[in-house]
Amino acid sequence: MLRRHFLLSALGSTILLPVGHSAIAALTGEAPSGRSPRLVVVFLRGAIDGLSVVVPYGDPDYYRARNSIAIPSPGLDGGGLDLDGYFALHPALAPLWPRWQAGQLAFIHAAGSPDPTRSHFDAQDYMESGTPGRKSTADGWLNRLLSILPGGGNALSVGAVMPRALAGPQPVAVLASGPSATRPTPLDRPRVAAAFDELYAGNGKMSQAYRESRHSRQEMMAALSRDDLETEMQRASNGAASASVFAEDAGRLARLMRSDPRLRLAFLGVGGWDTHANQGAGRGQLASHLQPLASGLATLAQGLGPALDETVVVVMSEFGRTVRENGNGGTDHGHGNVMWLLGGGVVGGKVHGRWPELGAGALHEGRDLAVTTDFRDVLATLAERHLRLKDSDLATLFPGFKPNRLPLIRT
Repeated sequence: MLRRHFLLSALGSTILLPVGHSAIAALTGEAPSGRSPRLVVVFLRGAIDGLSVVVPYGDPDYYRARNSIAIPSPGLDGGGLDLDGYFALHPALAPLWPRWQAGQLAFIHAAGSPDPTRSHFDAQDYMESGTPGRKSTADGWLNRLLSILPGGGNALSVGAVMPRALAGPQPVAVLASGPSATRPTPLDRPRVAAAFDELYAGNGKMSQAYRESRHSRQEMMAALSRDDLETEMQRASNGAASASVFAEDAGRLARLMRSDPRLRLAFLGVGGWDTHANQGAGRGQLASHLQPLASGLATLAQGLGPALDETVVVVMSEFGRTVRENGNGGTDHGHGNVMWLLGGGVVGGKVHGRWPELGAGALHEGRDLAVTTDFRDVLATLAERHLRLKDSDLATLFPGFKPNRLPLIRT
């Protein structure tokens, strides 16, 4: 293995490429811009049940199709939080309710991919490549976005594996999830670090990037160690239970994005949404997953502070689940779903999209919520109106697709 490749492998357990103010600029020659709009993608792997997230309690067919897992109407025991007189929010998502009231949270219902696959692997691949139905696409849509992002910037993936959405030729930073984020890497060993310091002592771009990486990692580790120590002290003093992995990751990401204006794109994956059995309603298995997800998103929004005004968080999943519950008290792989938007510039306090209803004649293949909004319409709107991409760049972002602009971002 080439020595430079080993460098990337050594960094890869926590950071594949630097998280810092000038490391990506050292590789690309790009300069920071004055305004730094950001985009965070939270991908819910396993196909979350969007009909339980944003409940169409005003559609009588919803309750006819679900005997034991339907979320009760607002005002009833275990009922949803009324959004607009027709839709309600799952009660476990209550930590996000203040954001809805503040106009910073919105949903797009009946959204998803036009491809009808019910394979987790294929559906995730299509959404992350941004080319539904085409398996030959080499890179992910977020990596393409990074290459055309006005003003430049860098991207971060939180998790053990580089997601398909960020795969491609543009350099991307990786931060391990949970406690692994602060675990020492080979480059934290003095003898190994000294060897690489000598190897990359020159003035070339790779050497500059390496030195920035070392400096950035030292700063990041110091910051995370201080914050984690303070968190442990708070836990010890008030007896609070430990936060979920996602909430921890979201808190770290918020601190990094708040301190580094060049960190403009981020991706987090959250698993555990394949609820074929014992899904539950207002309480139960799904609710126990939704509560820490909501807490993590609330932590991210609070941690960003003023930077939330220039940030949009989009939450998406590969597809939805069947309208009718199955014989095991769960739901199977479906089609249409709900996308979430959180941020200061979002047209919030609204459920966007065209609701197709849940009557038998309106269902996709007679069983699933139909898709009336292509997920690429949502992402292209965010890219153009929030990140300020040019119209001509949208063809690079989503090749072969002509997006419809949606009223999702305040102008």
